[in-house]
Amino acid sequence: QRGLDNVQNITNAVYISNHQSVYDFVTSPGMLRPRTVSIGKKSLLWIPFFGQLYWITGNILIDRENKTKARNTIKQVVEAIHQRNLSVWVYPEGTRSKGRGLLPFKSGAFRMAMEANVPIIPMCVSTTHNQFDLNRKDNGRVISEMMEPIDMALYQTMSARELADYCHGLMEQKIAQLDDELKQETIARESVNSLN
Repeated sequence: QRGLDNVQNITNAVYISNHQSVYDFVTSPGMLRPRTVSIGKKSLLWIPFFGQLYWITGNILIDRENKTKARNTIKQVVEAIHQRNLSVWVYPEGTRSKGRGLLPFKSGAFRMAMEANVPIIPMCVSTTHNQFDLNRKDNGRVISEMMEPIDMALYQTMSARELADYCHGLMEQKIAQLDDELKQETIARESVNSLN
């Protein structure tokens, strides 16, 4: 886990992360900052035990099918950021990528950050697709990296859509860099092992 020093002095923010699988919370638990809630789809509520726990612990459920309700939720989240002194964790892809790379971002998280006037903090996790096997003891290495905060004051002329696309590009580049680093480590390790 890298880049935690990038957020030491941040009180409220919108954290965005790539969403690969149901194991995402396992791969980067130390990245969650205090007083941070996440936003999930309303259907999570119906997952036995998890759904109720998710809701009771203050996380926010959004009805993505109803655009009016979704917009109202954004307003409520903006109020919560300031009134309850919270940060919000969002997967802007809106769904798990399941090995399809970084999917296009929805603009809601960026609209939230703009309306709340808080920084966006991208958090990238190296590709984990086909890496996890619960029957295997060693599932390899994963790198999580918190990128530098994106200050809304510097991006006032952008629309939420443009900001989403800009952040997508930054994160896509970073994830490729993390994947390449892990690939080079694997090549080096296999090279050493072949000599033994």
